[in-house]
Amino acid sequence: MKKLILSASILVLFASCSSSKNTTNIDPNVDYAEKYAATITEKDLAKHLFIYASDEFEGRNTGEPGQKKAIAYLKKFYVDNGIASPLGGDDYFQEVPASFLNKRTRRTPLKDSENVVAFIKGSEKPDEIVVISAHLDHVGVKDGKVYNGADDDGSGTVAVLEIAEAFQKALKDGFRPKRSILFLHVTGEEKGLLGSKFYVENPIFPIANTVVNLNIDMVGRIDDRHKDNPNFVYLIGADKLSTELHDLSEAMNSKYTNISLDYKYNDESDPNRFYYRSDHYNFAKYNVPIIFYFNGTHEDYHQHTDTPDKINYDLLENRSRLIFHTAWEIANRENRLVVDKPVATK
Repeated sequence: MKKLILSASILVLFASCSSSKNTTNIDPNVDYAEKYAATITEKDLAKHLFIYASDEFEGRNTGEPGQKKAIAYLKKFYVDNGIASPLGGDDYFQEVPASFLNKRTRRTPLKDSENVVAFIKGSEKPDEIVVISAHLDHVGVKDGKVYNGADDDGSGTVAVLEIAEAFQKALKDGFRPKRSILFLHVTGEEKGLLGSKFYVENPIFPIANTVVNLNIDMVGRIDDRHKDNPNFVYLIGADKLSTELHDLSEAMNSKYTNISLDYKYNDESDPNRFYYRSDHYNFAKYNVPIIFYFNGTHEDYHQHTDTPDKINYDLLENRSRLIFHTAWEIANRENRLVVDKPVATK
């Protein structure tokens, strides 16, 4: 990786049924968001991550053979689950050329790379896009050791896969989200947030139509600060552009997942400046509301010891479900999130 009080109107909104059902067989006793969130399991997350963060993928260095294996794995997942590409047909790759990746002089120039994209079209507001993202790359092989990047950011990558599968299962049952959802796996994060920068400068859908970016970067571990309270996640940026997004996020957590939401790194005075160090920031620069989900750094951060056997899969499951619930609510609510604290755009 390079508590407000809800208004009465918001409470009413959260109490209402938020799913967009395309059939008439709605059971008022079923919470459909909870039903599909339950399909996100630690078993499935582990199954994917032990492959994705294996030595076979050679640390997923940008443009290198291991990264090509990673994008093939992601594409196969989406094809096998019947989740379409927004590019049409069999093309799930947004090409990111070496000329873009090497605008800054590098000791070792980067090769052509790819973002991976998949898409579920909305039923009522298809032109409004919810983006769920994670970076697919890591730092490769150094001194003969594979840097597997299980937490950074294999954990976020497999979370996106499971969230996508949950939305697709809902779709197959007749619950198409009101807004469209773009599942975005970006390249070159470790090289300077390059894949997400390329996306926002060459968007598949207009940035003005992007209602939120939920960015997942390192959500499978515990940091030293939370050794005694592992049921946590750091949230960064939720309130920086949209007060409404922060309130919605808190409400979804209170209703479903009961995770301790830590805002330590959301403080502008925090010297780590994590808000500026992952892919969400390229969206925030264009006034797209964002949430960055993060578990903090640990002793294996950017080490060859960041391996899938060290992931806390029960925590990864619950954190992934929180992100799913947040995305479900944003995708299905009546009104688009209000940006009440815009910044000067690039």
